[in-house]
Amino acid sequence: MAHSKLEYIWLDGSEPTQTLRSKTKVLHDFSGKLKDCPIWNFDGSSTNQAKGGSSDCLLKPVAIFEDPDRINGYLVMTEVLNADGTPHETNGRATIDAENEDFWFGFEQEYFIVDPETGRPLGFPENGYPAPQGPYYCGVGGNRAYGRDIIEEHLDLCLDAGLNLEGINAEVAAGQWEFQIFAKGAHRAGDEIWIGRYLIERTAEKYGLIIDWHPKPLGDTDWNGSGMHANFSNGKMRDEGGEKYMTEVCEAFGNFIQEHIEVYGADNDQRLTGKHETQSIDKFSYGVSDRGASIRIPVNTIDDGWKGRLEDRRPASNADPYKVAARIIKTVNTVS
Repeated sequence: MAHSKLEYIWLDGSEPTQTLRSKTKVLHDFSGKLKDCPIWNFDGSSTNQAKGGSSDCLLKPVAIFEDPDRINGYLVMTEVLNADGTPHETNGRATIDAENEDFWFGFEQEYFIVDPETGRPLGFPENGYPAPQGPYYCGVGGNRAYGRDIIEEHLDLCLDAGLNLEGINAEVAAGQWEFQIFAKGAHRAGDEIWIGRYLIERTAEKYGLIIDWHPKPLGDTDWNGSGMHANFSNGKMRDEGGEKYMTEVCEAFGNFIQEHIEVYGADNDQRLTGKHETQSIDKFSYGVSDRGASIRIPVNTIDDGWKGRLEDRRPASNADPYKVAARIIKTVNTVS
């Protein structure tokens, strides 16, 4: 009899930033299909999601991937429900309107790899700093690319799991990396980013290292923070576009600055300062090929006749992609 190991993954109730939790269910003669993943439960009082006197919360499977790190293993992304089957208040996935699946998202997930013994990113001495940033972005060599063995393993795991991971690169600061995931549909994009985050955290465990999702882990220094730039489009942007419509979409974001910032990640004010390729958190701007703007209009969008995607550069690395996508959809839909 075949034994399958299903790792149920969910988001807890930690504040201000939710963290990943997971536990393993063993099934016999499992089909490998999402429809055959049963709803499970967990102790919500241990994850800041319920009180001890009524602690049962439900895990509803929403996406399944092969787990390349386990024999007969599967990664099951779930959303948290209350005991009565309604979405839990911590369930960001439930904020996405299912009627807007014509939206496509490409998230650029940045993060730092940290040595827990020093509390500093790889490549940073215990005291002081390495050479100033500049050579680390897409850098090559032992004095520029720190942690390549980890991110190469993560890349293979993501691809073997079936994630639509489109690339990786070393980022601007030492010990900082990025992976990019594209998906058609906001739910799927969020599912895959969370599974990608889970896999890099689990991979770091093997090396005794930590993944830091904070948007500005190096504080008020001359080092870049980490974002989760959100590239997005809907059917009209891709098929019709036009300078007038695309400009109207950009301007619509300026009408909801606070609403976006509220779901773009905790401590994002430390990153969105107007420096290090960011716009100030209290300002809004857009521009062609402008990485210092709130919304960047990619040059290939212009070359394609003002059709295609836009990039919101404000989401922080610790933002919930479900909530980011839901807010972007809501804003774009204000433009007719």
